[in-house]
Amino acid sequence: MLIDCRNLLSPKPLLRTKKALEELPSGKLTVLLNSSASIENIELFAKSRGCEIRKEDRGDMHAITFTKCAPVSAISAGSAPAGSAASAVSVPSGATVPMKTKQIFVGSVPIGGGAPISVQSMTFSKTSDVQATLEQIRRLYFAGCDIVRVSVPDAKSAAALKALKAESPLPLVADIHFNYRLALTAALSVDCIRINPGNIGGRARVCEVVNACKERNIPIRIGVNSGSLEKPIEAKYGSGARAMCESALYHIKLLEDLDFTAIKVSMKASDVRRTVDAYRLLRPQVCYPFHLGLTEAGTAFHAGLKSAIALGSLLLEGIGDTMRVSITGELEEEIRVARAILQDSGVQPSGVNIIACPTCARLESDLKNAVAEVEKRTAHITKPLTLAVMGCAVNALGEAKHADAAIAFGKQSGLVIVRGAIIGKFSEPELLERFMNEVEKLANERRGSE
Repeated sequence: MLIDCRNLLSPKPLLRTKKALEELPSGKLTVLLNSSASIENIELFAKSRGCEIRKEDRGDMHAITFTKCAPVSAISAGSAPAGSAASAVSVPSGATVPMKTKQIFVGSVPIGGGAPISVQSMTFSKTSDVQATLEQIRRLYFAGCDIVRVSVPDAKSAAALKALKAESPLPLVADIHFNYRLALTAALSVDCIRINPGNIGGRARVCEVVNACKERNIPIRIGVNSGSLEKPIEAKYGSGARAMCESALYHIKLLEDLDFTAIKVSMKASDVRRTVDAYRLLRPQVCYPFHLGLTEAGTAFHAGLKSAIALGSLLLEGIGDTMRVSITGELEEEIRVARAILQDSGVQPSGVNIIACPTCARLESDLKNAVAEVEKRTAHITKPLTLAVMGCAVNALGEAKHADAAIAFGKQSGLVIVRGAIIGKFSEPELLERFMNEVEKLANERRGSE
């Protein structure tokens, strides 16, 4: 199959290629483009659809041949209606490497394209109160946040953005609904705009916002929420994963039609199933980076669990480029949980991973306090280290094979093990100190190998 896009202006070559690939069950598609045409988005989209790519430069044009091995099936057959929360979405078998996406920048932070997964949060002070908002931003910065978002509900808040940006240690995202004038003001100061293009007026208003973002070279985040879907989409698809995906595609097309592709996408529901299904459903269809998260997830305990299940599942499938754990009324805790999800899933290891036995009747020591002490004394370590803190020798040697260092408590004494080899047996009063000495040696060794 051959399509000639040499006489088409952007973004029409991308749109024609997408349509052709979607209609092609398998086989080859060759696209002809002017030599000056941008092919990055076309390549990224084709890769997301599982295509092999071969490029040829033929003087004044590019010839790109895509080989599509099999159709992508986003939703498996089932009795649940399309778009319902119970719709079953097919998942690639086994853990996968992160899916290749287009890279954008929010300030100096890269998102997508193989960049490390960044952690975001949001202030809850009145944005117009510059000092209170800066205080929360600084708290997030010291907690390890990468990007911060502030809501912009009115002109007073929009006017405060310039002062916030001037002093913020983090890239700043403006969160805007409905009022395109607020987006125009925000674009003069911030590093990214979060809007839904279809909710801010007609094409002319969307075009004004896009032009403002183009002028400053800042991206737009399309933020789909299950609770605020467009009425025609909700009437047709309900409020499930399919509806969220269709909403995202609608907003993406609005921006692509204006030749704007510095996009990232979020699709958030308050429950795990709809959130996971929506991201899985959209991933094969677009090349843009994904912002992962649940909305209205609740207070710390349940929000942490929901986020670990939803975000952890997606990250293990290679889906996701930046993330926020939403917890009602929390700041530092959002960052702590997000970092723990990245580390404990193995997607982005950093710091110390502690393996500790759940305790049983063989216990001869105060293991709970020992684990707490190890956690406290290793909090400063940023390089990946796995430590095993075991209450007896039954599983200690087995766990030590998978740990950089291990300690096995016994009756009034215990073992210190490094890289699977027993360093020595020590009395309980000196056991923990000897173990911590070995841990610090390993940490220094890791730092020195940079």
